[in-house]
Order: sequence, then C-alpha cells, then structure tokens
Amino acid sequence: MHLGVIADDFTGASDIANTLAKGGLSTVQFLGVPDRDAPSSCEAGVVALKSRSIPVQDAIDISLKALHWLKAQGCRQFVFKYCSTFDSTPQGNIGQVGEALANALGVTGVPATPAFPTTGRTVYQGHLFVNGRPLNESGMENHPLNPMTDADLQRWLSKQCKDPVGLVPWSVVSQGGEAIRNALKKAADAKQRLVIVDAISDDDLFAIGDACADIPLLTGGSGIALGLPRNLIRAGLASGRGNAFAGVSGPEAILAGSCSKATLGQIELHKRDHPSLPIEVDAVMNGTITPTSLVTFVHANKGKAPLIYSSDNPDKVRALQSTFGREQVSHKLETLFADTARALVDSGVKRLVVAGGETSGAVVLALGLQSLSIGPEIDPGVPALASADGKPLALALKSGNFGAPDFFSKALTSLQGAA
Repeated sequence: MHLGVIADDFTGASDIANTLAKGGLSTVQFLGVPDRDAPSSCEAGVVALKSRSIPVQDAIDISLKALHWLKAQGCRQFVFKYCSTFDSTPQGNIGQVGEALANALGVTGVPATPAFPTTGRTVYQGHLFVNGRPLNESGMENHPLNPMTDADLQRWLSKQCKDPVGLVPWSVVSQGGEAIRNALKKAADAKQRLVIVDAISDDDLFAIGDACADIPLLTGGSGIALGLPRNLIRAGLASGRGNAFAGVSGPEAILAGSCSKATLGQIELHKRDHPSLPIEVDAVMNGTITPTSLVTFVHANKGKAPLIYSSDNPDKVRALQSTFGREQVSHKLETLFADTARALVDSGVKRLVVAGGETSGAVVLALGLQSLSIGPEIDPGVPALASADGKPLALALKSGNFGAPDFFSKALTSLQGAA
C-alpha cells in the first residue's frame, strides 16, 4: 500500500475511495481500524472512522491508531479526509486531528482544502463556497450537529488549532505546482501547521496534487486527492488499472437520516412513485417505532424501492432537539437505523442505500463489515460499494448534500452492476 487515507466518516471515506479508484488505484475501504493486514493488491487504503462528532481526544486517539496501521502497511503519504462542507464546530474536530497527525509525522505546512468543484464546493481567499454561496448561507448553517456559521476557513480553523493557520491564495495556486510547493514551504518555515489552499477548479486540485507529490500529509475533502494517483502511476508505484466490481442482485431498501437540502429533495421525488415511511421523532423517543415495524414495511414492499426516512425541515428539527435534546435525538435515530439495517440484512436484503454521514456510520458499524470494494460512480462523490468480506451485500453511502434528485433509484440500479 502506498497511499493511506484517514476519513472522519463513512460517506466521506467512500467519496475519497471513489476519487482514488477513478484515478486508477486499486483501492479498498476499511470500516474502522483493521485488525489484520491489507490485501497485497491494495495500492490505496481508506480507513473509515466515525470520528467527526465525537469528543476531540477520542477522535485524535482513533485517528492516530489508523495512522499507525497505515504506516505498518507501507504507506508513505497520508490524507486526513473531512467533509467538503467542513463539518465541525469551533471546538473541533478538524483542526485538532489535523494537528495531531501532523505532529505524529513531524511536518508543518500541511495543505488543507475541502474544495470539490464538481459538486459546487470551492475555496477562494480562504472562504468556502457551496454552489456560489458562502458556506454560512448555503443551508449548512442549519446542520443539526455541526452548524457552519462562518465561511472563513482560516478563521474557523484558527479556533480549533494551537499553531498558526496559513493560507495559499488562488493568485498563487493559479501559477501551478511549483508556486504552490514554494508557498507551502514558506508556511512550514513560519511554523504554520495547517495551511488553507484555495481551489476553484479541478485544474487547481491537480496542481495541488503535483505540488504535494512528496508531502507526507494532506488534509481536505476528496478533491485534495484528485491529483495523487497520477503521481504514483508516473513513479511506477501503481498499476493504473483500478478496481473490478461485480454487482449484487436481490431485495432492496433505502434509509435516509440526513436533513440536508439535497436529501430532502431526493426524498420528495422518490416518494412520488415509491412506498415511503416517515419516522416521527417523538414516536422514536417514546419507543412506539421499532426496527421490527420498519423491517415489516420493507418486506411488504419488496421490489418497489421502499424508503424509510427521518429527514425533516430545519425548523422542525430544531424544535424536536429543543424538546428532547440534540444528542438524545441523534443517538436514538442512529440506533434505530443501525438496528433496522442489521435486521434487514439478516432477513435477506442485499442492496442498501443510506443517506447521511452519521446514519451511514451507524449502519455500517452495526452490520459488522470490515472492508468494501469500490465500484462505479453513481453520482459525483458517491460510488457503488460491495462487501469484501464474502457477504452478498452492496451499499451506497451518501453524504447528505450529495447526489442528483433521482439518486435513490439510480443507486439501486448501480448496486446491481447495471448502468
């Protein structure tokens, strides 16, 4: 293994695994820190953690454990992958984990950019934009766990970091890899541990990749890895052949726990023509809704792409959190989805689509999977996945903000191996 990725959630892990596989690397996504060596054919390994919203020290500890495992597999370059909408609070965890990894590797001048222009995420003058709107005006200010109220990443990250946070502006990035490399070296000399790097196009991301061919650590969204595969292929360290994928046929289900605009739109479109069951939070809190009732609904609608969702508009979500407590609501819903997913797979479901990073993490942990093979891209940033543990199970793990309006139906088709 040459390239190792530490991802702070499961959908983000499949997002960057998709980027690396498309770039020609034989890529495996590991679910949690493995207790065994990676396959010898693995050129890039992505360790998926559920560390985005846990206590800071816990996130640091598990991320360092992942780093240690990846180093033991032979990796010489590492990526700390977080969300392209920079999901964090002023208390963490992006800055603290990034600094801990940098300290462990003894490096400064570490690039940090969540830019993913294909899905509308760009960084200019250190500010993050989503589809042309500042991050704090994009809907992310209403995120139920990590509300983003400031688009200035340098300022936001400075609240989390002990060391100064630098910036490589687009005026430098536009000059290409050598200029970026020199700017990062100056930042390192100034003891700036993490450095926001502007990017407004894929060309910028490829230039960042060129600049970072010999840099031990990068941090950012999946776009930060866009130029890395060709570095390894040019050096003769990777084959460039990527991954093979065999789809899985069989019963299907869709579970949606995200409250993002994109997911809410996908739900509205899907439920026009498919059986759909909303989960009322108050019923979850008082125990009226159980995994058994949800499994019964899915099997009663076998072959009809049944959808179960807890997603709701931001105002209602805030009201429910005020009534029951934010952490309590999140825990109850994640537990319900996790238990339901496990029961669905145990009862024969072979294709599972999950929307929402926290929901996906809870589901995958409950299923007890160890690794996933990376299949074709369904929509930008979301690949089809298949269990690499011998179980006939295919999954799509979608970040809340990703995917076209018809994502759910398209995903179920892709999981079968069909175009």
